[in-house]
Amino acid sequence: MRQTSTVRVFSLVLLGVVTAVATSGCFFKRGARGDYALAPEARPLEVPPDLNLPNTSGSAPIPALASAAKPAAASAATVASSQSGFTVSGSRDDVFGKVGDALAGVEGLTIASRAQLLGSYDVAYEGSNFLVRVVATDAGAYVSAVDPRGMPATDAAATKLIATLKAKLVG
Repeated sequence: MRQTSTVRVFSLVLLGVVTAVATSGCFFKRGARGDYALAPEARPLEVPPDLNLPNTSGSAPIPALASAAKPAAASAATVASSQSGFTVSGSRDDVFGKVGDALAGVEGLTIASRAQLLGSYDVAYEGSNFLVRVVATDAGAYVSAVDPRGMPATDAAATKLIATLKAKLVG
């Protein structure tokens, strides 16, 4: 009796080991297979090195920017931008504060909002709405009036306000 129970336990353990080995698949696993073993449709695409970038030898050169070109005669845009802005010596943040103080002293002007990070004041003056913008330049800070399209503001109210600010800040 002892022998049959030992044989029975041994055969159950052996059956468990064989089942575990057979289901794990460790005998069927082989080494890592490279891309060469895949079906041709599943292989990654190999692009020759000379086809990675387009050939630009016969292409046209990039034209110069219109803002980089210096026209011989002053255009209407140059005259308009000179009427809608001026340069003040000092850092942008200092000039921004001075412009805010000067705008507060202008009669009939309303500051709708101010954004120091952007360097701009949204103002309403004599029926016109525009931005007074302060931008850092090599010579200091450039104070200008900008219309809602982002172009220099050339209407009468903007040029009058810029002239007033120029008189207060530059002297």
